[in-house]
Amino acid sequence: QVQLVESGGGSVQTGGSLRLSCVASGYIYRNYCMAWFRQAPGKERERVACIAKNGYTTYADSVKGRFTISKDNATLTLYLQMNSLKPEDTALYYCAATGSYGGWCPLSGADFGHWGQGTQVTVSS
Repeated sequence: QVQLVESGGGSVQTGGSLRLSCVASGYIYRNYCMAWFRQAPGKERERVACIAKNGYTTYADSVKGRFTISKDNATLTLYLQMNSLKPEDTALYYCAATGSYGGWCPLSGADFGHWGQGTQVTVSS
């Protein structure tokens, strides 16, 4: 069973930083698209950032220039570094992975078959 284990959420003030981590199995890490999604209460799930098998990264417009997605090959860990956080970044953040598109990253969460348990990020003003 594929497991994605997340950590790193918390509460910060506006302008603060957090780093989320997601540990994956070796096969997933090397061959799948991996992504971060978020969902705030009453809002639709949003793909925040993703990294394809070849390392190509994509970001939502709302986080460009503030968030960075990266991978650590030594520890098989996916990261999301979040800087200059805003109250509108408050949400439950999920790590996700899919191998259905040859390592490329689809936009919709419905196309991701593997999910972490979620970690809460709260940004206060």
